[in-house]
Amino acid sequence: MPETMTDTATSDDLDVYLRPTWFLDSDSPEVEAFAGRTIGDAVSDVDKAVRLYYAIRDGIRYNPYAMSPDPAAFKASAVAKAESSFCVPKAIFLTAAGRAAGIPSRLGFADVRNHLASPQLLERMGTDVFVFHGYTEFFLEGKWVKATPAFNLALCTRFGVLPLEFDGRTDSIFHPYDAGGRRHMEYVLDRGSYADFPFEEMTRVFRETYPRFAPTDETGDAPRRDEMFNPE
Repeated sequence: MPETMTDTATSDDLDVYLRPTWFLDSDSPEVEAFAGRTIGDAVSDVDKAVRLYYAIRDGIRYNPYAMSPDPAAFKASAVAKAESSFCVPKAIFLTAAGRAAGIPSRLGFADVRNHLASPQLLERMGTDVFVFHGYTEFFLEGKWVKATPAFNLALCTRFGVLPLEFDGRTDSIFHPYDAGGRRHMEYVLDRGSYADFPFEEMTRVFRETYPRFAPTDETGDAPRRDEMFNPE
């Protein structure tokens, strides 16, 4: 179930957001090594969170077809080894890396409408609503701050989509317009915040929402990555 918590929180309240879980395995060698390597000489939690955000945003290419029915594919330590992934695993990895860095971190989910999705992707999905879009929430300077590491810079540049920046103090969510002024992402439903990844709930909602969607086409070939946007 999603959790509710005001920005005012005690150390006991925040402790659950520092613990490793099976999905958010922040104590794994892969996640700990990544966090230590990425943080470097950063001292403040804000600086640490910002470095982690950009490393994951741009270090793992966004691929909306990188979905798997295997729960193990969503473990942060598995995502750490991936070259491409979609918003949920990238948010899981960022959340686990935040915990490895000693920053209270949790997952957030929302349904968004993609106004620039390509006809190919919309045909596969049967809707322009992307359910369970994932992002990370860091507890920084006394409040929860959202960070959305989904779209890497190279991909945004290629398709004229404004990349999401993150300063550790203000929410970083999908811009309502792309670089050309066209409507891009619109949040339509807040699914709440979670201390752990709700795999079964997300899988159920995916099955109900995308009965025609499959990660590969009928020939077994992966669809083109550029189907995520309408390049025209």
